[in-house]
Amino acid sequence: MVIFMMRLFLLFLFVTSLFGSKVESFRWSNGETYLMFLEKHNLPLKSLYYNLDRDDQLLTQEMRAGINYQILRDSEKKILQMLLPLNDELQIHIYIDKGAYKFEVIPIISSTKTEAFTIKINHSPYYDIVKETGSKKLAEIFVSSYKYSLNFKRDLRKGDTLIMIYDQKYRLGKPFSMPTLKVAMIEMKNKKHYIYLNDDDRYYDEQGNEVEGFLLARPVRGARISSYFTKRRFHPILKKWKAHLGVDYAARRGTPVVAAGSGRVIYAGRLGAYGNLIKIKHDDGYETRYAHLKSFRRGIKRGKYVKKGHTIGYVGSTGRSTGPHLHFELRKRGSATNPLRVVQVTTKKLKGKEKKAFLILKENYNQSVDLHLKNETKFVRVSKPDTVCYFFNGEQCEPNKLN
Repeated sequence: MVIFMMRLFLLFLFVTSLFGSKVESFRWSNGETYLMFLEKHNLPLKSLYYNLDRDDQLLTQEMRAGINYQILRDSEKKILQMLLPLNDELQIHIYIDKGAYKFEVIPIISSTKTEAFTIKINHSPYYDIVKETGSKKLAEIFVSSYKYSLNFKRDLRKGDTLIMIYDQKYRLGKPFSMPTLKVAMIEMKNKKHYIYLNDDDRYYDEQGNEVEGFLLARPVRGARISSYFTKRRFHPILKKWKAHLGVDYAARRGTPVVAAGSGRVIYAGRLGAYGNLIKIKHDDGYETRYAHLKSFRRGIKRGKYVKKGHTIGYVGSTGRSTGPHLHFELRKRGSATNPLRVVQVTTKKLKGKEKKAFLILKENYNQSVDLHLKNETKFVRVSKPDTVCYFFNGEQCEPNKLN
């Protein structure tokens, strides 16, 4: 795919000297903002933030603690380029051009590997997964997947078997972003309990019944979706990479907006391009945002507890908006995620052709689980950098493989 107006470059992780330059990797500090980061590195705030359009300024707020970023310096320690990942798909590229620092948003090149491990329970699923893999992310995914269907404290015994098969993204040879669980099995009281990721991106048990997790309702009933969530979209007019970190519901001005889930209001006021905005904090680290509102329902303010389906405001066109609609966002521990994956009124039971396709998928998953159980697969994380290609001369180049 040809990509317009992008300065692109090659970066090798293990090359410590390249024309006198050196690549360094760092972790984004907790509580650090993009502006603080620029000031710390003596980078120009005007060209790298204040002269950006509003959408790019909002994107800079997506930097999260713990994210690995890279800096390329010359032999005199001067910064030549930076790569700052924003999400799974996009990253900020800061570079020098004709003596001046420039800002652009470019896609992330990554590879995905399917990984698996098998362990015997000694303490608890969470503790034992972290001990075996060193990954709190894997432990959180496993425990949350079974949270509403199994009682680990009551039924789990020492020596029970646990297995996870999942996809892990790699960037510059290191694990990147949250793993995607494909299938999991835990044995309790000599009975195996499975969950499977289906082709519709939802999880189901062995009978084809959806595994109930955190469920949200639609915030505007009967409204048409006018814009979908995407972390990576090349704007056909602006000729640049943008992200739309929410779902837009087109509706008439004044249409009631309801809380998608029960929770506590943590913000209700005007906020830049969002216009009139309400933020609600929910269980499990979730937060929903409702933007461009015409007005708030009486009594809606910070600290107010609202129930799922309770009217909190009314559709409007405040802030940066071309017409009346609701911009709805879902965040998990600060990171934007696609709300349509968890917005649903009832759990789903597969039937007909969908059920037949699922049963074939399930059989393939079960064969993979049996194979790993037979081999007693231990956790092995791939650490070789495999994707080392970024961009150059306006076209995406092919990933190089280091063997």
